[in-house]
Amino acid sequence: MDLIITTERLILRQLLPSDAEAMFEMDHNPEVHKYLWNKPTETLDETKEIIEYVRKQYLDNGIGRFAVVLKDTNEFIGWAGIKFITEPENGQVNFYDFGYRLNEKFWGKGYATEASYAWLDYGYNQMNIKIMNAYAQSANGASNHILQKIGMTLKEQYLSDGVQWNWYEMHAPSSK
Repeated sequence: MDLIITTERLILRQLLPSDAEAMFEMDHNPEVHKYLWNKPTETLDETKEIIEYVRKQYLDNGIGRFAVVLKDTNEFIGWAGIKFITEPENGQVNFYDFGYRLNEKFWGKGYATEASYAWLDYGYNQMNIKIMNAYAQSANGASNHILQKIGMTLKEQYLSDGVQWNWYEMHAPSSK
């Protein structure tokens, strides 16, 4: 899989083993994990295992989360992308999920929105996905705002381990 997507300011490419240190910096930050079960990554080895897991998804499903890199500096700032979900989430399996995570120092600059639009375009126009899903903790105002801004519609709310989540859905433009 040689996919590279570019936007005005970003390069979206496969996660690589060489991204481990920058990804660990992001995922070790408790603020980044505030709405992700409050379980920051503890070791660099844990991050390396996550990268290998994602890379296996590229082979198994033809897609997965990709590194988000600044065009100007080639700096890893997080990940974004489409993932094929095969384990139950809110009673659902075998669906496409869109997601993103950025290092805190890159929040509020429009990067998540920019990467989101690029991935939605790719998912609908290259992968022919008919329905894209996403979910965010109800208390995560920033992520809920981004998902609504890019055109996703709140389909339902659900509880998982005592935490309220918002489930979003978006249909491909031609299948409305």
